Amino acid sequence: MNTEQSVNILLVEDDDGHALLVEKNLRRAGLVNGFTRLRDGQEALDYFYGDESAQGESQQLVVLLDVNMPRVNGVEVLRRMKQEASTAAIPVIMLTTTDDPREIAHCYETGCNVYITKPVEYDDFIEAVRRLGFFLQVVKLPLAGRVADRGENGSR
Repeated sequence: MNTEQSVNILLVEDDDGHALLVEKNLRRAGLVNGFTRLRDGQEALDYFYGDESAQGESQQLVVLLDVNMPRVNGVEVLRRMKQEASTAAIPVIMLTTTDDPREIAHCYETGCNVYITKPVEYDDFIEAVRRLGFFLQVVKLPLAGRVADRGENGSR
């Protein structure tokens, strides 16, 4: 894998068990990139927009974002990321147990790039994360600082 194209993962997940399984299985799938875990939506907002924000580190970043979290939920984090020019081009993958079609539609309308339902069964969850890892190895991301011209429909 070309290290220039390596993807840094920002996982925003309040469930410690899910977070551990995601990180462990992404690494098993071959992702040895940067991996940062935040515990809720407020930590994510602080990471991007707080006094000591990491905005300069957002290049080649993919956000894995849980929907249901304490303090600030994932949909609100997604909404804020997509309305701010500094974070609008960062790909966001919603990774959640919610498979309600209205929730899925709302996340896409708000600007998520991919919506993945976390299977409840352990083996199915591991397989879903493994496949996500393979996807993240081949995905091409926009260069940092270059926000693609997004039309009125928010096409990605």
